[in-house]
Amino acid sequence: MAIDAPTIEALIRADFPDAQITVQGDDGTHFAALVIDESFRGKSRVAQQRAVNATLKAEITSGNLHALALTTKAPD
Repeated sequence: MAIDAPTIEALIRADFPDAQITVQGDDGTHFAALVIDESFRGKSRVAQQRAVNATLKAEITSGNLHALALTTKAPD
């Protein structure tokens, strides 16, 4: 089952309700996401990305989400 950008955004937003989230990609396979959230402040980039990937674990494990280029950061 393919996944779409709005679904990915909704899954991320469930754990990061105040984040600025942008998800791009319309081929059902390859996506890019930018997640900016205050909770990332002081955390390593790896820790930030692990937190976001945890929200998508079921979709990644099932193969519905094949490729996600992920950029995370705290607000400026």
